[in-house]
Amino acid sequence: MNRKMVVGAVLVALAVVMTAGTLVASNMGFKLNYSLDQTGGAAKTGNNTIALPDNRQSGIATAKNLMDDMGFASVTQVQRFIASADTFATYTGRPPQSAAANFNLAAGEAYFVKMKTQVNYIVVGSDDPAVSYTLSQPGAVAKTGNNFYAYNYHQTAATAKALMDDVGFLSVTQVQRFIKSADTFSTYTGRPPQSAAANFNLTPGEGYFVKMKTTVVYAPSHY
Repeated sequence: MNRKMVVGAVLVALAVVMTAGTLVASNMGFKLNYSLDQTGGAAKTGNNTIALPDNRQSGIATAKNLMDDMGFASVTQVQRFIASADTFATYTGRPPQSAAANFNLAAGEAYFVKMKTQVNYIVVGSDDPAVSYTLSQPGAVAKTGNNFYAYNYHQTAATAKALMDDVGFLSVTQVQRFIKSADTFSTYTGRPPQSAAANFNLTPGEGYFVKMKTTVVYAPSHY
């Protein structure tokens, strides 16, 4: 596992939050033990979402870099959501796929990672409070208004409803969480006839689909 120092990140453990793993965080950096589950275990088809920090470890710039850091033999593929087409770009790193299929990782983007074997992946990095993320409405940029958002590790919105409120409730149609044990989604709209019980907690390390009515340049409220 790569343990290179993150540029600009100093890991000072000021708070501990229990999640899928354990997040040790400060206002400068964090270290998360995040479980990526294999097919037939906690993940029905081996698919897991992952939200990487704005400032990732040095050397993790592409899908191939990410697979190598997780352990290449343990990973089947990495997928990036193409909002303009409402589909996915898939990188396997194996023939007959060409090296050109590799793609760059970007701040604010979440990814699907499909696993062959379970890996407890250590994510080290920091969020950048100066960075904003464009969440796009239906149209040319986001065909159906879906955006695959990498939840910030230091943001204060702790639930789907809180995230919608932080983005701007009237601008958001819904938030979806991937349920890997069933290979399906849980959807929260915050509107009747849906009950308040459908609201769900957000977890550092997970990515979420945020469907927009209007475009918002989103700067998350953070600690």
